[in-house]
Amino acid sequence: MSTDVAPAAGDLSERPYPTRFRAGGERNRRLGRPLKLVGRVKGVDEALLDRIGRAMLERDELGGRLADAIRLRAGADGRVRMDQFRQALEGGLDAVADAPPALRAFFEELETDPDWLDRDLVEEGARVFRRLGQNAQDVLLQLSLVGGYRFGGPTDLLVATGGLTGGQTLRRLAETQKWGASLTDPGSLLPPRAGQAPGEGWRLTVHVRLMHALVNHAFEDTWDTAQWGLPINQADQASTLGLFDGVLIIGSRALGVPVSSADSRALMHLWKYVGWLMGVHADFLVDDEWERHRIDYHVLLAQGPMTDAGPQLARAVVDAQALRRYPGWPGPLQALRARYERERLLSMLTVFLGAESMREFGLPMRPPWAHAYLVGLNTLRYRVLCHLPGGRDRLAAWGGRRAQWLLDTYFQGDQEDVGELRA
Repeated sequence: MSTDVAPAAGDLSERPYPTRFRAGGERNRRLGRPLKLVGRVKGVDEALLDRIGRAMLERDELGGRLADAIRLRAGADGRVRMDQFRQALEGGLDAVADAPPALRAFFEELETDPDWLDRDLVEEGARVFRRLGQNAQDVLLQLSLVGGYRFGGPTDLLVATGGLTGGQTLRRLAETQKWGASLTDPGSLLPPRAGQAPGEGWRLTVHVRLMHALVNHAFEDTWDTAQWGLPINQADQASTLGLFDGVLIIGSRALGVPVSSADSRALMHLWKYVGWLMGVHADFLVDDEWERHRIDYHVLLAQGPMTDAGPQLARAVVDAQALRRYPGWPGPLQALRARYERERLLSMLTVFLGAESMREFGLPMRPPWAHAYLVGLNTLRYRVLCHLPGGRDRLAAWGGRRAQWLLDTYFQGDQEDVGELRA
């Protein structure tokens, strides 16, 4: 259990939790019932809830020390320049002459595999993730991203930083798609070794970790820590990780995709390593799907109510469908395809989130036609065609092509500039 807790703003010495902790009350218990049932959660563990509450006042200290060093004034002892960070990110720590202590400590840890890591299992997890194809992107956008907007705190920070609102919505969605797609490439999560450049997934993940630390540095003095906890805290990091691994598995099964225990184990191990790279505390890094569902249920209970930021963000995602450009569709039909994608999104959100959440977001409900056709299509793909000779390889190839097509619909410019991912 962590003892490395960041100092919080205000007089919190006598109060172990921010005020949003468990402030959602009965609403959260109601929203959590499907997860409790599907995730086989037995009951409420008060010790786990306490750990989550205290984690709201903890940050990624390794990343935080690097951010502090980057923000030192020019010429200050121990200052890290961004060009030094980029050199280490692209070529490893050895590429930086006389690396400052904070930079050295950061990359020495991340370039060393944790004792529990199984590289072969990570690669298998990437293959499973790739085979999920658009199903993974649907779940991560609708159930994970938009579903996460039902609670205050992280949503308010997204609005404060300009993330996923206004003209930035399409770019931010594209960046997230690009990062997720990179994790499925073979060897993408390999760190720099012996002069060899790191994989793209490793590089993007480590870059995002620093961006999170810089946001904490920028907002800690003005953020309402007494209400929300630290801007990007360990409880919210654990929540985000759960939306990427456990929720991905549940959502994929809901779309008719069979996820075996072996597939589940591989996916969980993939995301455990990604979470470790992102700076998630060891208390929240798990290999077991059912333990993740248990943690996710308690994280949900620990949340506060929805704020005005939630509907603003949810509607921005829906509106962004009209801004995408769909390869293969002629100009006069772009608007028609955009309308289809909007209706498809609303149909799936209605099923995934339920009537209560759709009303809270101010989004119109739609019949479940999208789920209906996807369940049938996925049954054919994953229960029939997948078992034919070469079926798994063809399914993986389809998943990769589909992910690239989706990425192309979000990016309006050069995809290479995603390397400058922002928080």
